[in-house]
This record gives sequence, C-alpha cells and structure tokens, in this order.
Amino acid sequence: MGGLVHTIQFVFGIVGNAATLFLFLVPTFTFKRIIENKSTEQFSGIPYVMTFLNCLLSAWYGLPFITSNNILIATINGAGAAIELIYVLIFFLYAPNKQKGKILAMLILVILAFAAAAVISVLAFHGKNRQLFCGTAATIFSIVMYASPMSIIRLVIKTKSVEYMPFFLSVAVVVSCSCWFTYAMLGMDPFIGISTGVGLALGIVQLILYFIYCDKKILNKKTSATDESLQNMGNDYSNNVKCYNDEKQSNFHEQV
Repeated sequence: MGGLVHTIQFVFGIVGNAATLFLFLVPTFTFKRIIENKSTEQFSGIPYVMTFLNCLLSAWYGLPFITSNNILIATINGAGAAIELIYVLIFFLYAPNKQKGKILAMLILVILAFAAAAVISVLAFHGKNRQLFCGTAATIFSIVMYASPMSIIRLVIKTKSVEYMPFFLSVAVVVSCSCWFTYAMLGMDPFIGISTGVGLALGIVQLILYFIYCDKKILNKKTSATDESLQNMGNDYSNNVKCYNDEKQSNFHEQV
C-alpha cells in the first residue's frame, strides 16, 4: 500500500513539475510585450522577485540533506529560480528609473535573505530541526509569493479590466497548486501543503475576478461598437439629407 501511495505521489510530482514549468514560462508573453514596447507599463516586478526567492528556498528545502524524497521539488524550483532571475533582469532593464532602484534593492535583499537562511540551516540546525527551519522559511515566502499578485487583483477591481492579469497565468497557478497540494497530502508534508493550499485559493480568486471583469470588458467593447455604428448611421443620414437639399436647390436655380 505504501508503495502505491509513493507511486501516485511521484506521478503527481511529475505532473506538478510540468504544470509549474508552464507556470514559470507563461510570463514570457508579458516580457515579449515589455521588450517590444521597451516599457514595463503597469506591470509589477514584485511578483517575479518574490517568486525568485521562493524558488531558491523551495529548491533548498527539496535537497536530500534537508528532506528525503523531495528531489522533484528541488529540480523544478532550481529551474524556476534561473527563469525568474532572467525575468527580473529584463524588468529592471525596461523599468522607469524610479522603479529600477526598488527592484534592485529587493533583488539584493532576496539574495542576502536566501544566503543567510542557507548558512543558518547548515551551521545551526540538524536533522528534523533543519527540516523544520527550512520548511517554515519556504512556506512563509511561498505564501508571500502567492499573495504578491494581490496588487494586480486590486488593479483589476479598480480599473474593472483584466488586461494586466494574464488568464493563462491564473490557470497555471491553479493547476500547479492542485498537483503539489495533492503531492503534499500524499507525502504528509505540511510545509508544501500549506503554501500550495493558499496558492490554490488565491488562484481561484483570480479566475473568478477574470470571468467577472472579462465579461464587462467584452460588453463595453460591444457597447462602444454599437455607439460608433449608430453615430456613423447618423452621420450618413445627415450627409444624405444635405446632398438631397443641395440637389433640390440646384434644380430650382436651373429652372429659374
């Protein structure tokens, strides 16, 4: 029975790896737009910095000398850290000068925070205590990472537009967190379970907001198109009346 549970957990880990890799790659569309426009517009760089830190801590937590049987956690988060670092550097390159300092300061703090956590975990803790320390740190910053899009959620509610909340990114969050939450429950890992459970809940909230304001966006477009069509019809009518009056006046002068 234990072997079957471990196999099912491994399968969910593989699916979770694929879903999480997709999650890490979804922002490439956003950064393609940033590079083409040479501007970060209203996109926020904070989620990418926090995701970078989360990937570093989660990869560290998944290493064999911290926890056992979590190598899938270490590999996908190691890849994620490299991808997120590229995103942060691109964002820094095209961000306004006011945001450059903020992003650079956050990136330096993130690197220092990870280095401190890694050194402390190796020198000050052993066995279960090391796992507890690393798991707690990874969980806290995972929750911060999943909560970082709250700024975008506020923007969506304020502007009633989902332009700056990519749909596929929200879907990827839900799929990825669902897989890892199941993985954690099967492996009885509370640290992974808590963080991905929070991420799953916030991802569902994002999808709900998307469907609410996406419909309004489409409705507004249709209304604008209808108004424009009516305005064009009115202009055409006025032009036809003017032409008719001009023609009638011209015929009157010819008769006279």
